[in-house]
Parts: sequence; structure tokens; C-alpha cells
Amino acid sequence: DRLADSCTTSDISIFQGQSAPLPNGIPTFTVQIINLCLHDCSMSAVHVSCGWFASTKLVNPKIFRRLKYDDCLVNDGKAIKGGDSVNFQYANSFEYPMKVSSAKSCQ
Repeated sequence: DRLADSCTTSDISIFQGQSAPLPNGIPTFTVQIINLCLHDCSMSAVHVSCGWFASTKLVNPKIFRRLKYDDCLVNDGKAIKGGDSVNFQYANSFEYPMKVSSAKSCQ
């Protein structure tokens, strides 16, 4: 039975879209990180390549934080159940490219 091996980082999708700007005109972006795994499998220790991610609007560090260059931690490392998502907004003059770099399956 390979069920535990059935979920991978490719089952985690990141969607970004531009939101209404802050009152001072700085663009705002909404991010949704979703565990799309169809098996009853949570993904934990989700890390995202995120460059020098920074935001002029506070992002709850338990939701998303940069640990070092190109390494951001999602959900404080805690599990994201299949079908669940983590959402946040950030504000910066440009959209940061984000891609899942690692995660632990079925934790």
C-alpha cells in the first residue's frame, strides 16, 4: 500500500492575484496555498521558494514567514489537511514568484 507516498509537493498549489491597493497606492496581492491531495493526507513543513519576500502590510508570521533568502515557511510548519488552504495578503510594489520547494507528506 503506497497511500502514504501518494501525496507530493506537486499536490500543493499556490494561487496569487492582485487585490485592491493600500490607501497609499502600494499594490496588494492575495495568496492561497492549497493542499489538493485527494488521499486523506496532510502535508506539513511546507516550504516555499519566495526570494527576498517582504510586505509593507503585516503578514501573520504563523501563516507565512521568510526564514532566509528564498525559503518561506507556511502555516508555522503545521499540517495542512487535504482540501484545506492557507490564505494571506501582502503588499509590495511587485508580485513575488512563489513555488513549493519542499513538504512532508501524511504527517
